[in-house]
Amino acid sequence: MSAVPAHGHREVSAETRRRLGRRAQLLAGASVSYNVVEAVIAIAAGVAAGSVALIGFGLDSIVEVSSGLIILWQFRHRLPESRERAALRLMALSFFALAGYVTFESVRALLFGAEPESSMVGIGLAIASLIVMPFLSWAQRRTGRALGSNAVVADGTQTLLCTYLSAVLLVGLVLNATLGWGWADPVAGLVIAAVAVKEGLEAWRGEDCCAPVLSGEEADNARSGCGCADGCTDACCVPGAAPAPGLLQITTREQAR
Repeated sequence: MSAVPAHGHREVSAETRRRLGRRAQLLAGASVSYNVVEAVIAIAAGVAAGSVALIGFGLDSIVEVSSGLIILWQFRHRLPESRERAALRLMALSFFALAGYVTFESVRALLFGAEPESSMVGIGLAIASLIVMPFLSWAQRRTGRALGSNAVVADGTQTLLCTYLSAVLLVGLVLNATLGWGWADPVAGLVIAAVAVKEGLEAWRGEDCCAPVLSGEEADNARSGCGCADGCTDACCVPGAAPAPGLLQITTREQAR
């Protein structure tokens, strides 16, 4: 039997998986730390300025904190991949909660709300996030793809979402500060809510993955036992598998095609 799995899968050594697993946890920790600070500043500045967009941005930061904590929770399990589906569903629910709140507040602000004040703190925060978040998201998604983990990739996607939302927030705040367009703030909030719904749906639909296994009889037995495609095996039902603690061994079905 060929030593190279089908569908372009490459075998990943246990040491490489350990290294990637540690990196995923470090990146999740960095994301949590940054977003805690971001959430506090954004919500405080949003309340002070009466800015729905800033408050929504701060709440999105809380969602990102929960996303990082979900990844850390997943990796605390002896078999982290067994928590993949639950992790994705939790992330999706957090997105939906954010979207519901921001939509309600944005519509209320458009219909009945007072004009928000300009916020230089909010503008500075949006610029800082536009600088930091793209690099963090790139590292998270790259690590997630190497591990084959939908959950880790979704965490990186949430970080990427923060980049987009930072741009939307910056435009809304600048328009309000320079032109007095108060309506730009709740409109920016609605854009944030729409993107959150999109990302929530993608996370909810995320499939459990297949895990690359060593070629040979063990791989054949695993595939026949779990019904997976050639070159991979369901990470949650590898017969007799003993994955290293804290490691993800998952490859998305999209990658398996």
